[in-house]
Amino acid sequence: MPSVASGLWVSKLAMAVNLGLAGGKIFTGLVGHSHALVADGIESLADCFSSFVVWCSLRWSAKPADARHPYGHGKAESLAGLVVAAGLLAAALLIAIRSVQEISAPHQAPRWYTLVVLAAVVVVKEGLYRWALKVGRSLASTALTGDAWHHRSDALTSAAAFVGISIALAGGPGYESADDWAALAACGIIAWNGLRIFRMALDEMMDASVAPEIVAQVRQLAAQVEGVLQIEKCRIRKAGPHLVLDIHVVVDGDMSVRDSHRIAHVVKDRLLASAHHINDVTVHIEPNEP
Repeated sequence: MPSVASGLWVSKLAMAVNLGLAGGKIFTGLVGHSHALVADGIESLADCFSSFVVWCSLRWSAKPADARHPYGHGKAESLAGLVVAAGLLAAALLIAIRSVQEISAPHQAPRWYTLVVLAAVVVVKEGLYRWALKVGRSLASTALTGDAWHHRSDALTSAAAFVGISIALAGGPGYESADDWAALAACGIIAWNGLRIFRMALDEMMDASVAPEIVAQVRQLAAQVEGVLQIEKCRIRKAGPHLVLDIHVVVDGDMSVRDSHRIAHVVKDRLLASAHHINDVTVHIEPNEP
């Protein structure tokens, strides 16, 4: 299973790749008269910032609990998810404004070699998206998953620009703005992903419950402990890459305090050792009522 170190490595590599791609796309776009490619390069610069934010949040959220933060620093990761989502929305707005301006202003058709750059960008960014998404999901990291969608959005806008420039080159005079229309269409995809990531991060900040299937799996794990008669309540929230939960366990009402305390510890240890990234469990013992 990937560790936080692998997430940090993905973020550092993403920053380097985005910086190189941004310079290459902006330069080629200016020389090759492709405004869609220049806009794509601007988005890559925004991706550099988002990858830096994710890298910082992963380092911060991995810090252990202390006197001032007894529940750990996991919320830093959720806060970074909000920043990443805001970056996606800002990139979509910036590209949309730029595209509308260029559609209304006559300009030269893009050069053919811009297609080569765009094809390379699609391959690189799609590969980076798949890697970051895999690591982000394994770490249950909203920020890293959101950053993965930054890479996918970059690949989509590059693909849209590739189609637009191809139409402009094939259509000839009168089709010069085809790449701008393609960039404008890609903005919708970027904005949709930004809103989706924003909602996920906001739910974490507001301590929304996790998916019902995860709650059911946790209840089942606790119910399998010997001496547990029933699970009365189970509340689970996400704190960064980890889960925090409160669970009410029903035991025999005639059981001694010592035995019920032992069962509570067994339940807690089993949940902490599970594959659900749980780092804090509060077990409340309830007596069985006839």
